[in-house]
Order: sequence, then structure tokens, then C-alpha cells
Amino acid sequence: MSKPAIGFIGLGLMGGNMVENLQKKGYQLTVMDLNKDAVAACVARGASTASSAKELAASVDIVMLCLTTSAIVEKVVYGEDGILAGIKEGAVLVDFGTSIPASTQKIGADLAKKGAGMIDAPLGRTPAHAKDGLLNIMAAGDLETFNKVKPVLQDQGENVFYLGKLGAGHTTKLINNFVGMTTVCAMSQAFAIADRAGVDRQQLFDIMSTGPSSSPFMKFCKNYAVDNVSDLGFSLANANKDLGYFLKMVEDLGSESKIAKGSSADLQAAFDAGMGNGNVPEIFDYYRTLGK
Repeated sequence: MSKPAIGFIGLGLMGGNMVENLQKKGYQLTVMDLNKDAVAACVARGASTASSAKELAASVDIVMLCLTTSAIVEKVVYGEDGILAGIKEGAVLVDFGTSIPASTQKIGADLAKKGAGMIDAPLGRTPAHAKDGLLNIMAAGDLETFNKVKPVLQDQGENVFYLGKLGAGHTTKLINNFVGMTTVCAMSQAFAIADRAGVDRQQLFDIMSTGPSSSPFMKFCKNYAVDNVSDLGFSLANANKDLGYFLKMVEDLGSESKIAKGSSADLQAAFDAGMGNGNVPEIFDYYRTLGK
């Protein structure tokens, strides 16, 4: 059985490695990105290019997006030369980014009017896992549509979870990141308060890590706050964006999250202080100087 033709838009660290993995597994890809070097690397391995998202969508069976924000996804979908203008009946759009669920559902409804399907499939793990096809993938959408792209997702992920109706993947990812990023903020501030109070940060970690508060996130925070090693690999800017999306989702559901609002305010303040490109445990530096 022949493999589907894939169009891939968004060749950052994650997307570029996902494309390399698919190419190694024999898929023919058409790629797009503003980064010409990233495109050239894919072309050197046999990929084709397109002049617009419309042209790309018209030439493939599956369109994959790995973009940074919902606003960019909507621009790529709804632009005059966008995906919606070119996508074929029976084709599927897969959004691997972290997006606002309401936006995902709107795009899915508009694609359905053209006879095309959509799967939201946000990712867990790292670019290194992407290169080896070992991602965690949280996929959602119509079951028939999911089954159509499932073999490709299984070539990209070690664990492919099917979560039900469209938007459930993005919802789950935002909840996951809410827990992770609020944990990082809380633990980073704990180290900062210990420092101000004259308590040894290593001893704080030694004590807390033997109890139920122990977690990989705590270790990432300790690595920076104690050892000055920044190794989480998730930027403060992305954490800030994702918590903002979480708050929007909670608002859309008619509820609120005061915990998320507090962490979001701290992340925004650190971002405004020029720390956006650093890994999120580096918010320790913001907390350490807070109030001085």
C-alpha cells in the first residue's frame, strides 16, 4: 500500500526533526517555512517545496502544521492563498502545535464544509524524540479521520493517544502544560525564597525530593537554581503563551483559574524583563530579585 503524500508547514526544531523522521521512513513531503535553511535541509533529503499554503494543500493527502500560535495557524488556514482555499476533498489537516481549542473546532467545521477532515495532535517530549519517531501524540477528532492518519502518527510517535472529539487534544495539552508550568513557577520561587531566608537550596531539594513533592519538574528547577544548568528545553515565552491559552480556554468554559492567573502574571513579568528566550526554570532569577 502506497504511503500518503504529506505537506508540512513549520520546520522549527520539532517540525524539522519530524520531517526528517518521515523522510527516513519513506514518505514524500512538500515543505514550507520562512527559514530558507530549514527548507533547504529538507529538499536536500528529497522534499519538494510549494509557493503557498494553497498550492501545498492542493498537492497532498495530509497537511501537517507545527506552528507556534493559534493566530499563525488561522492565518495559514484562512489566508487568500491558505490551506482552506486549496485543500482537497478527503484530505486531512493535522495540527501538531498548541492551539486554543475553540479555534481548532472552528477550523475543523470550515474544513468539513469542503469535505476535508482535521485532527488536533499536540506533542509531548523533545525534538530528539521527534527525530527518532518517539513522540507522545495527543490526537483528537472524528474517529474515521483519526484512523485515516493513524499509521502516519504511529510512525511519528511511540505513544499515540486518541482522545475523542476535535479539540480534546489541545485541551489535554493545555491542562498538561498548566500543571507543569505552575509547578515550575512554584518550585522556582521556593528556591528563591529559601535563598533569601538563608536556607541552603541544595538542602531544600534534598529534603523535598524525598517526599511526595518530588517530580521531574522539581529536578529541572533544581538543576538551574542550584547547579546553574538550564536543561528543560521549553522556553519561558512558550510557557507564557500556553498559560495564556489555558486561561482563554477556562474562560470559554465559563470558569476561572486563580492559580493559572498568578503563574501567568509572573511569567509575563519575566518575559517583559527580557527573559523570554530562556528555559522556564530560569524564572528563578526573576523570583530571586523580586522586591529588591
